[in-house]
Amino acid sequence: MGSPRRFSASGILRRRLSGFCAALLCLPVGAIAASDPLAAQRAEFQQAYAQVADARTVARDSASLQRYLLFPYLQAARLDQALRAAGAGIPAALDQQVSAFLRAHEGEPVAQELRRSWLSTLAMRTRWQDFLAFHKYASDDATLRCQGFTARIELGLVAGLDAQVTQAWLTPRSLLECDRAFTWLASTDGLGTALIDQRVRLALEAGNTDFARQIVGRLPADRSAPLLQWAAILEQPQREIDALIANPAAPVETAALLAGWTKLARADRSAAKQRFERLLRARQLDRRAASPLALALALALSWDRDAEALRYFARVDPADFDDNAREWQARAALWARDWKQASRSIDAMSESTRGTARWRYWAARAATHEGADATAQQLYESLLPDDNYYSAMAAARLKRRIAPNPLTLPADAPLLTSLENLPAFARSRELFRSGMLDAARAEWRFGQDVVLPPLRPQTIHLAARWGWYPQAVTVATAEQVFNDYALLYPRPYDAEVVAAAQVSGLPPPLIYGVIRQESLYQADAVSSAGARGLMQLNQETARRTARKWNRPASTATSLFEPASNVMLGATHLKDLLDRFDGQLPLALAAYNSGPGAAQRWLPAGEMDPDVWVENIPYNETRAYVQRILWHTVVFNWLQTQEAQDTRGWLSAVKP
Repeated sequence: MGSPRRFSASGILRRRLSGFCAALLCLPVGAIAASDPLAAQRAEFQQAYAQVADARTVARDSASLQRYLLFPYLQAARLDQALRAAGAGIPAALDQQVSAFLRAHEGEPVAQELRRSWLSTLAMRTRWQDFLAFHKYASDDATLRCQGFTARIELGLVAGLDAQVTQAWLTPRSLLECDRAFTWLASTDGLGTALIDQRVRLALEAGNTDFARQIVGRLPADRSAPLLQWAAILEQPQREIDALIANPAAPVETAALLAGWTKLARADRSAAKQRFERLLRARQLDRRAASPLALALALALSWDRDAEALRYFARVDPADFDDNAREWQARAALWARDWKQASRSIDAMSESTRGTARWRYWAARAATHEGADATAQQLYESLLPDDNYYSAMAAARLKRRIAPNPLTLPADAPLLTSLENLPAFARSRELFRSGMLDAARAEWRFGQDVVLPPLRPQTIHLAARWGWYPQAVTVATAEQVFNDYALLYPRPYDAEVVAAAQVSGLPPPLIYGVIRQESLYQADAVSSAGARGLMQLNQETARRTARKWNRPASTATSLFEPASNVMLGATHLKDLLDRFDGQLPLALAAYNSGPGAAQRWLPAGEMDPDVWVENIPYNETRAYVQRILWHTVVFNWLQTQEAQDTRGWLSAVKP
């Protein structure tokens, strides 16, 4: 069994409190109603919650606080903190308090974090009977599931356990917490060479060569040798492929060769091109056997917009194409202005992919180049109701203005009142107003589960009414509600956006488009890369932009302030527009992926802007550019109630 988890007062709870305190500064203006009967209780709760980590504080809860609907969250936080402070020496009275709380709040979101913490301490103390009483195999994470296996083994409750442990074994990563269960499985002769071989292969397929090497030693030499070779090919693909070229008789598994070749093609296109024919000759690979290798290289070259991509796509057997490969073949053809090949690639896609707005648009473009104007016209016309980037591009090609096609979701006032008074939604609202967003989302899901499916779209209005715009859009996406633009395109930061527009010279709809795409209006949003706030700026970019525009110095905290963040985000985007000669698609791509990436993606000569955008190699960045352009159409339309002219989108991209 792996090492038990340790607990400290500066751990999860302190991070949770930090997010809670920061979020209080970031709620949008108007998010909290003027008439707020719970304001005093909420303020008392916030103060008490912020003091949980301070062991010197003696809790003296008023009767009003104890009646507050979030009081159980304060109780759970205190119990969680007590567990962490006690370490391994947890007194029996604390165990009884935790057990009683969990039973009283069985299945509720407020109990989940405390339950996980307590289960971890029970496992650390080998209190297996108590552990199983509160363990939920289906919903618990991998660590708790592994500890549950240990509990059952120690208590002799092993009926049906072998199937569950086998399922856990077949993972491409290390699971130290399951070592006890895996040892038990091996002792029952349930962990044979076939399962070991299968797990090593899973690790190799995931590129986890270190872990594959850790467990491959359990196999006999004849079974481990090809897998060790596979690991070597992944770790040093050029060296190992050169060795296979030099030694044509050396055995190698087909999957291992393809995995190494794919890694080489992605890391060094030039080296792969130099070796392609030599590898085929040395290994005596016929067209069918060479096809997957050709596809791997063709895809890598298409992401680089290399003219040779089409030559390698032509060497791929039709059986090896999936829709993703056909899409990149079509993009490579568009970049090369080979409209016939683009049309053939689109025709070869599955019906569902071929029928998307993206590929109907490109089928129309190809039809125009092939002289089939009537077909192109029909396809463009079919796109206009779709409400997306391709609709706006189709309108531009037709030399028409475009207006969104709104579909309003009427608010049912009595139903909304009923929903808002449901305990889970009431708690969710208070957690949101207290800045405890993770807990607020958990309560929301808990409440949503008891609402009949036909009524769930009304909860979009509920979130919007509270000013919880990210949640409103998230629920709308889940409920397939996309076209209520008045509801889903709010403007809660007008003062900040107008001020930034005046300084930067950017139109407010563009700034709002970036805000909506970057953060969904969440002022305290933090990305995995550390970008912060409404327009998702990293600290270095913010500092540099502030210096250039003579704005107040930026700090990590100030990036959570809407006025500061929006001003710096808008001026940064203006800098990118200036750098790329006013070409908005390039500036947006640079905002998302960095100016260096956008610079690398520039064509050698002038190019149609839709072709350039379609060939952005990062799927995320391509979608980002397209969505913000559409957002600007919607925000402009909401502001003017007039159809929008997108013909300016047809201006050529210039190097």
